Amino acid sequence: MSESLRELYQEVILDHNKSPRNFKELEDATHTAEGFNPLCGDRYSVYVKLSDNVIDEVTFKGEGCAISKSSASLMTEAMKGTTLEEAEKIFADIQQLLTQADAPELEGRLHKLNVLQGVHEFPARIKCASLAWHALENSLKDGSTATTE
Repeated sequence: MSESLRELYQEVILDHNKSPRNFKELEDATHTAEGFNPLCGDRYSVYVKLSDNVIDEVTFKGEGCAISKSSASLMTEAMKGTTLEEAEKIFADIQQLLTQADAPELEGRLHKLNVLQGVHEFPARIKCASLAWHALENSLKDGSTATTE
């Protein structure tokens, strides 16, 4: 990872940790799921308001490390307004971005998520960064609890 991307990664992680976006319960959520990482104790609930196969709103609430909270915050911004089909594609892209050094960069409105590519350099943190994403995926499928053991 280039030095400029590393600096941006740190800046975005710190910003979203200090001021997480969409950090609240969603009273009229149509889908919810909990994400829990038993290894470090990160725990988030994800709330989704789905209408006509479009994610109208997505929020989260809970506790965790800076990486898990920042990733969840970035996720809520990226997923709002996407269709279920688009959400599945974004989830797959994020998994690739988090785990592969040679993952292609995301483009368009998702380019901000590229800062998460820095996580692959810290294998123990991949589960932190992917926790809320797994909870979102589970909420849209069956509402079960997502764990990252």
